[in-house]
Amino acid sequence: MPKQLPNISRIVALAVATAATAALVAGCSAGPKNPIATFQVAGGETYKIELATSDLVRHAQGLLDGEQIASIPLGTVVRDDAGVNAPWSWHIDPATLEFARMTIEVCDGLPSYVEDQTVTSDQFCPWSAKIISIDK
Repeated sequence: MPKQLPNISRIVALAVATAATAALVAGCSAGPKNPIATFQVAGGETYKIELATSDLVRHAQGLLDGEQIASIPLGTVVRDDAGVNAPWSWHIDPATLEFARMTIEVCDGLPSYVEDQTVTSDQFCPWSAKIISIDK
């Protein structure tokens, strides 16, 4: 029995559908849908963290409003992926972010210390961090 060739109209329809899907995906924003908090640390350096939950957004807003609540951002460093934290080459995994009143010294430092790996811990918790904005 001879091998049946595929129906050309099906191939063309599949190619058109694939191209349309690719165009839709390319047009979608790949960026975060959550607010982004910007922190400034001693020395004037800044870095950004995505706020993944409404509780984190409320907490960050409270800090911005001057509330006396836990203020040290603490989270897991994801290296070699700037995420929302460009121009740095790393970001904080938003699923691990929390705010602490105090932390251990091994995760304290500047964003540039994470960048050059002076801070070798997988956690970053700059004691001097102050929230300066929330971009919604």
